[in-house]
Formats: sequence, structure tokens, C-alpha cells
Amino acid sequence: MSSEISNKNALKNRLASFTQNKQSKLALETHIPFQVAVVSNLLSISRDPIIRDLTDLDTRELRIMVNIGSYGPITASDIAYQTRLDPYSTTRAITALIKRGLAQYAQTQTQTRSKPVELTKLGNEIYCKVATHLKKREEKLLETLSDTEQSMLSTLLQKLELNAEDVLANEVKHCESNEQAVTRDHKEIVRWHSRTHKKN
Repeated sequence: MSSEISNKNALKNRLASFTQNKQSKLALETHIPFQVAVVSNLLSISRDPIIRDLTDLDTRELRIMVNIGSYGPITASDIAYQTRLDPYSTTRAITALIKRGLAQYAQTQTQTRSKPVELTKLGNEIYCKVATHLKKREEKLLETLSDTEQSMLSTLLQKLELNAEDVLANEVKHCESNEQAVTRDHKEIVRWHSRTHKKN
């Protein structure tokens, strides 16, 4: 009960910071994209002091290292699709990891345009430490949610991601049809959308 009261009090204090004026057209405290962005900001790897003690990699390099460690050997295009990071930033981060001896191109028999990458022994050592901490942090983050709530949250976030991809891809297509300028990043969203909805 005390934990529930503490959470209610914390929420009350948090919401008190959002004082709307009469001209306000958006209640950010209940605006879902804003709420998701705020949580994402709080959970940014770069803000975690324990991870910062494990490595001095920047946020994108660290995120991509975690992806390579979890799913490698993996291509840059697959990393970009998984993380929703733009291809240029993904490639640049991979290059930085390779220069630091944390990643390398995997030796494969298949000839492809995009070479898959994997972690080196040193990179894997750092990955294992980071992954262990991230698992512990996830447990602490979810300890106030029941198993049902955790499952529902995961399902809702997956739906939200797919809906966001739909909305953005359709906006890009709309701009293109009206001959409005779109960037390479915008076009990449359309490619992601096509990949997500390809027929198996």
C-alpha cells in the first residue's frame, strides 16, 4: 500500500509541473508520443552511470554494439531496421567500433553488397557486461508491473511502433505525391515500411 501511495504522490508532483495556459492546444502530459519520448530520454544508455563506467562509447555506438552482440553477424541495413536509426549514422558507428577493435567484418561464404559485422573478443567482453546490467535494470524498471501488465505493455509498444511506421511512411508518400521535398531518411522509412509489410 505504501508503494502505491508513493507512486500516486510522485505522479501528482510530476503532473503539477504541467500548467497549461488558455492558448495551449496540446496537453503534453497525456500526449502519447511525448510520454514515450520522455521515458526514452530517461532510459537513454548515455544517462546510465554504471554503463558510462563500463565504456566511453557514445549512445549510438553503444546501441549498435548491443545489436551486433545480440544478433551478429548482422548487416548494417538490418541494424538500421531493428534500431530505426538512419543508415548513415549506423554505418558511421560501425566504422567507429571497428577502428576501436570492438567489431569486425564477419568471414562469410556468401557475397553480398553489405558485409555482416560481428563483435571481436574485446567487444564481446564489453557487450556481456552491458547486457548483464541492462537485464538487471529492466527487472527494476518492471518490478511495479504485474506479469499481465508487462505482457500488455510489450504488445502495445509493438503496435505503437508499427502504427508509427504506417503514419510516417504514408506522410512521406503524400509529400512525394505533392512534389514536396523529402530526405533520404524519409525515403528509408518507406523502405522499412515495405519490408515490414512484404508478403512471405
